[in-house]
Amino acid sequence: MDKASLIGVLIGVFCLSFVAWHGSHGHLAMFYSQEGVFTVFGGSISVVFMAMPMNRIKALPGYIKRFMFQKGQSAVQVIEQISKLSERARRDGILALESEMANIKDPFLAAGLKMAVDGVDPANIEATLRMELMAMTDRHKSGKKLFDLIKVYGPAWGLVGTLIGQIGMFGQLGDGDIGAMGKMLALAVVATMYGTVVANAVAGPIGDKLALRSAEEILNREMMLQGILSIQAGDNPRVTLDRMMAFVPSVTRSTLKIAA
Repeated sequence: MDKASLIGVLIGVFCLSFVAWHGSHGHLAMFYSQEGVFTVFGGSISVVFMAMPMNRIKALPGYIKRFMFQKGQSAVQVIEQISKLSERARRDGILALESEMANIKDPFLAAGLKMAVDGVDPANIEATLRMELMAMTDRHKSGKKLFDLIKVYGPAWGLVGTLIGQIGMFGQLGDGDIGAMGKMLALAVVATMYGTVVANAVAGPIGDKLALRSAEEILNREMMLQGILSIQAGDNPRVTLDRMMAFVPSVTRSTLKIAA
């Protein structure tokens, strides 16, 4: 579980619920509008289906899971793992890494090391891994794109609901039906609120967190790639370590305690 995501969700829900409860004096039903739900949420869903292919939409649960859970390694863990592999290869030869394959959970690192152990040309290893990295980046962009669509068009559909409510309210002026006018006015205001909440409290933060996750994973895999190439080249473990340390901030470097 990603603690930051969980804390953010809980704080947002608490603050919104607290303000809504006190603003309505406990009558939360006044914030519900069936027309607003159909306009904003239904409209946002329709935009996603129109703009995204079905296979990317089916990946939505995975995007949510990625937002709430972080199973990837940190940069420090990657450096420590590559450093140990480099020391083992330097001491016992690169073929000794074959016995380490079962302990490597990251498929990117495992695939790269397998090619290195099999004696694949370094240029081919780099080309293969970079293609995989490019494909992963494209998949990650799709996740952020999905939530960016909701972030952009959610408020737009809220504006549509507002305009419909205002038109309906003006249409009731001749009859003087206060109840009908109030209902349409509520639609106008609530639709705007729904669109704003969807964009700024849900879709926007999730999309930004997915982008951050993607950047972290790309950095980690670039470190793995450089580490694999360095190990295959037979570099000194200190050289391999220094090459990977270039990817992390100086503050992090000073906290790493890895035997050279």
